[in-house]
Amino acid sequence: MNPSFVVYIDESGDEGFVFNGDGSGSSRWFVLSAAVIRKVNDLQMVSCLKDVREVLGKPPKTPLHFVDLKHEQRVPYIRRVGELPIRTVNVLVHKPLIAEPEKFQNTKYLLYRYATRMLLERVSWLCRDQRRADEGDGFAEIIFSNRSNMSYDDIRDYLRLLIRQHGDDPQKVQIDPTVIDPERIRSVEHFKLAGLQVADAVASGFHFAVKVNRYGETETGYLPHLKKTLYRHEKNVLGYGIKVWPEDFGALKAKAPETVSLEGLL
Repeated sequence: MNPSFVVYIDESGDEGFVFNGDGSGSSRWFVLSAAVIRKVNDLQMVSCLKDVREVLGKPPKTPLHFVDLKHEQRVPYIRRVGELPIRTVNVLVHKPLIAEPEKFQNTKYLLYRYATRMLLERVSWLCRDQRRADEGDGFAEIIFSNRSNMSYDDIRDYLRLLIRQHGDDPQKVQIDPTVIDPERIRSVEHFKLAGLQVADAVASGFHFAVKVNRYGETETGYLPHLKKTLYRHEKNVLGYGIKVWPEDFGALKAKAPETVSLEGLL
């Protein structure tokens, strides 16, 4: 197998639904992000992380976790991520507005799988439209940052089901089966691949922009560095490089004012 693209996926936030009045408890937002790169450019991920470690004074091969860094360390990191030849897709779920939260509370990892569906739909459109005849077989290799308690066989089974449904109703299920093959999905520990650490930085950068801290503030400073990485279709980023759920951007902005931080990316 010779994939045309490599897709690295990581998340920020949690899947809980305990929202306390003082802002404590579960995260209000769950972000799932993909960093998509052509296979021929994949080693640039390694070079990027090497450069970042040198700038930050970290020993070689030190795993980078965006949330564990200080703000002044995150800025040069995210700037270099933004200079990579990648496209990013980001699904932002505002959990307090989900109409039937009990569905996601009663079925472990259902929210993650649902976000994965929205993410891989858009990844498949991006790769379908950008693949080249002389570069690989047109498919994408999908690599998730490993979550120790989650079954990736379940993810593969879920995607197989969606792809079967695509044949029955392609308007309803929009994962392109000529790009996404469940057999080419795997999970790897975060520290082992530079691309997963890049995906972590992207997801965390978006999460910081919508996560309201205990002082009522968000940190939007990372987003400008990611702007040019966003997947756009006919100049549109909403619904492509940025997918918000459970409501559209206008409705969500009215109910979750922190969403305004995304406007500079549109």
